[in-house]
Amino acid sequence: MSNVRLAVIYYSTYGTNHQMAEIATEAAEAAGAEVRLRKIAETAPESVVMAQAAWKAQAEKTAHIPAPTNADMEWANAYLFSAPTRYGVSASQLRAFIDTLGPIWLEGKLANKAVSAMSSAQNPHGGQESTILGLYNTMMHWGAIIVTPGYTDPAFFKAGGNPYGVSVTANGEPISDDVKEAIRVQARRLVTFAAKLAA
Repeated sequence: MSNVRLAVIYYSTYGTNHQMAEIATEAAEAAGAEVRLRKIAETAPESVVMAQAAWKAQAEKTAHIPAPTNADMEWANAYLFSAPTRYGVSASQLRAFIDTLGPIWLEGKLANKAVSAMSSAQNPHGGQESTILGLYNTMMHWGAIIVTPGYTDPAFFKAGGNPYGVSVTANGEPISDDVKEAIRVQARRLVTFAAKLAA
């Protein structure tokens, strides 16, 4: 067991980012981190969610996963965020959660912690990179230490990954083995640097 307490925080409409978060959670735990998997609360009207079969199914499948709290954010000394792209920025559900963190940000409780991010979109150039970079803008305001995967492992070349964080084309196909490995690499790298910061 390492000294890393990682909060894996995701939002997922149809399941892609949920899968990404679970893969990252397993990899981080295997690397010795204590992990809390947290699902961002839904802000869309229930009538809208229930009217779409796939959205409803995903909501019901993951109803047992708790939403992140300020206590989780204070507990963690590392964060991994995953959310789909909406018009080139992260889904509003995640932004709504981030906007609640002002009080603990003001107290410096988000500073000096390792953080990384992942995303998805329906097509290969659907705004994933700008989504990840936009999240990093916020995390720079926190004073967090951004840990990108870069091109530090062959997995990112195989997966067609970018140096900012894993981005998945969510086109209804299963996540490929190459992308799964890239997610694992990113999670392990985050744990490695979080452990150094916490030492």
